[in-house]
Amino acid sequence: MAEGQVVAAFGRQFLVELADGTTLPCITRGKKGGVACGDRVIVQSISASQGIIDTIAPRTSLLYRSDAFREKIIAANVTQIIVVLAAEPAFYEDLLNRCLIAAETADIKALIVLNKCDLENPSQQALQQLALYAELGYPLLPLSALQDIAPLRPWLHGQTSVLVGQSGMGKSSIVNALLPDIQARTREISQALNSGKHTTTHAQLYHLDADSHIIDSPGLQEFGLHHMSRDAITHAFVEFRPYIGDCRFANCKHLVEPDCAVRNAVATGKISERRLAAYQRLAP
Repeated sequence: MAEGQVVAAFGRQFLVELADGTTLPCITRGKKGGVACGDRVIVQSISASQGIIDTIAPRTSLLYRSDAFREKIIAANVTQIIVVLAAEPAFYEDLLNRCLIAAETADIKALIVLNKCDLENPSQQALQQLALYAELGYPLLPLSALQDIAPLRPWLHGQTSVLVGQSGMGKSSIVNALLPDIQARTREISQALNSGKHTTTHAQLYHLDADSHIIDSPGLQEFGLHHMSRDAITHAFVEFRPYIGDCRFANCKHLVEPDCAVRNAVATGKISERRLAAYQRLAP
């Protein structure tokens, strides 16, 4: 038995980095799933080139999404979610809200990165749209990964970050700028797992330094929150929290009920109409 960390997750195949820095392709026992990139695991070697994941160590955090039929784990043991957006192609604000809800629920801090800011006019419009989130306390970082990745580096120090966002937002460009030799590393992982897959189709963890790590996750077109209750979603809207419990009805859904403290706060400009509308679309 040996301890290690999952540094790549390809369906039911995983690449585990052992304590000596070597990697071992692994599978799980039977149909047992639930292993995530970033997991600390104990593995049993069954050959020089194959292992079995025996145990998953307790996690400090878990980021996952779900629909009515299944859950999809994104990453484990992360300390920061970096939501990568761009003005072109246009980003979905509802997806941003869903990612922030997931971060709040998992007690993981969030950073919003607006990439491709070398596209000045559309990026200025996007920054105006995103100013609302900066006002709510979420850090907002304008970036052009292809021109200068330096502004992002201080945010990564001492963190295990996971990049999330739609396809086409430039997550791979960020990783390539941070780690110029990434393509060689990607080929090594693909060959080890005999997958032939490109890096963005599966989650992979990379070490920036001894204390800083980054996980590149597949592009998302949706971020299901089927596993979350209405109360959990409500609490994840940070600006709602001062008003929760002040509505006339204890079971207020903040939709059309009279004397709703949240909707009254919207009417007086203390809560954005956009965020209330987002909540009303998301809450079950």
